[in-house]
Amino acid sequence: DDFSLDFATKAIFRGSLKRIEAIGNRRMKVLVTGGGGFSGRYIVEKLIARGDDVTSLSRADHPELRKAGARTVTADISDKDSVLSALKGMDAVLHTASRVGIWGARKEFYKTNVSGTRNIIEACQKNGVGRLVYTSSPSVVFDGEDHRGIDETYPYPSRYLAFYPETKAIAEREVLAANGDGGLLTCSLRPHLVWGPRDTNLIPRLIEKAKSGRLRIVGDGTNMIDTVYVENSADAHILAVDKLEIPGSPVAGSAYFISQGEPVNCWEWINDVLNRFGLPPVTRKVSFKTAYAVGSVMELAYKTFNIGSEPPMTRFLALQLAKSHYFNIDKARKELGYQPTISMEEGMERLAGSFGKKR
Repeated sequence: DDFSLDFATKAIFRGSLKRIEAIGNRRMKVLVTGGGGFSGRYIVEKLIARGDDVTSLSRADHPELRKAGARTVTADISDKDSVLSALKGMDAVLHTASRVGIWGARKEFYKTNVSGTRNIIEACQKNGVGRLVYTSSPSVVFDGEDHRGIDETYPYPSRYLAFYPETKAIAEREVLAANGDGGLLTCSLRPHLVWGPRDTNLIPRLIEKAKSGRLRIVGDGTNMIDTVYVENSADAHILAVDKLEIPGSPVAGSAYFISQGEPVNCWEWINDVLNRFGLPPVTRKVSFKTAYAVGSVMELAYKTFNIGSEPPMTRFLALQLAKSHYFNIDKARKELGYQPTISMEEGMERLAGSFGKKR
């Protein structure tokens, strides 16, 4: 009768609410690879702050993470047995560990970015880990052309000018291909030019090059780029791992560009950063053709004479500095619920303030 039907409907509804509430309140056991790195540390801290049970796996020991409330495992992701052991009992993995850079031996990039990621995938499957979020890069689709508002349908290029994007692309494709295999759900995030307090790469390198007088505007100086403040990137990772738990989520098997959603002129942004650190703006220019040619010659010389350091210019770097690369993040907004909460201006103030150089 109507009463019985109404009672049954209400019971089902109450049961659904309880299941949803349980998912929302359940303490997740999550492992973050590269948890001691720049981006990884923010992810670890945010997960701990909301009450998750967090383990960080890094090559170096990070006592500050234990102090913050995380367990730590010191291991290399290229060590299959260590990875397999570390992932036991985990609900999810946020895989941020990576070999970065524009120069170096391919085998070293491959060892970490490809073999290491394969170890993560295999360990997830063997341990029954349900969710894997991979930290990729927009450079996996960089083909040397201007990228103006491209979305995730943009194809992978047929060749790469650096081992970093090549190996990251191999890994991303394998992570996405593993979605649904053995109960594992996966997705890939592509944060672009991550910056903020505690940055150990992008901002320090800019400042060092500016102080040494080696920074030049490459090209006509009109290229537009996307960046992302580190806490916004961390938020996107946590949104992704949560969305993967929802049955039928479109996030499973998908890749997402992650940025501030407000492209900036590359050189105006760099000069803004330098200004906040009390440094003069970059004004000297070099044409793209010249920079590309110099990069080509330097690559040949460094390979021929087996020079261990990084060339000051490469073809890949010339293209990155001269071309536009900004992205459509509508898919991340819609499917992840991603919305940058820290604006560019607020982020810049936090960055400068963290180094005691407030404007």
